[in-house]
Amino acid sequence: MSDEPARWSQATVYPDMWADPADDPRDSEGPGPEGELATLQDYLANYRLTLRMKCAGLDAEQLARRSVPPSTMSLLGLVRHLVEVERDWRGWIGDGEPVPKLYGARDADFDGAVAEQAVVDAAFADLEREQAATDAALAAHPDLGERVGKDRIAIRELLVHRVEEYARHCGHADLLRECIDGRVGQ
Repeated sequence: MSDEPARWSQATVYPDMWADPADDPRDSEGPGPEGELATLQDYLANYRLTLRMKCAGLDAEQLARRSVPPSTMSLLGLVRHLVEVERDWRGWIGDGEPVPKLYGARDADFDGAVAEQAVVDAAFADLEREQAATDAALAAHPDLGERVGKDRIAIRELLVHRVEEYARHCGHADLLRECIDGRVGQ
């Protein structure tokens, strides 16, 4: 008898998917977005939604569970990490000093991801707020070739990095979720 959860999916049309196409909140019907900026924003929005989907339906203990010991990584830790990353990206846009870390010193985003509903609620509220703030800061720079901040980073590079960061962590979330309750899918 194994302690590992049985693999499962809610999908019935394609059993390796997270949800049936008709139930998937990520809009993939019709033509894709027009232009480079819209495409990058669409990919980012879908990865953000994917992360939320991977966290959906879990309680505080499950979200905080470190599924691959000795790693401190958990779904809740990933959410808190992305809060810090969003804050950090805003520092790349401006010429001023970066905003301080919200959760504290290095790895506090993962270390402080404890199984308390108040911590979960705060993390998701923080993520929504920080995403909106970074989105607003970037909206002031619609030219993808514009170079900003002390390091003169191109807006395009910053947007691609955002997509990459969320995509990488959605891959982690896939594995973490499967370890928690066996749910698999895209």
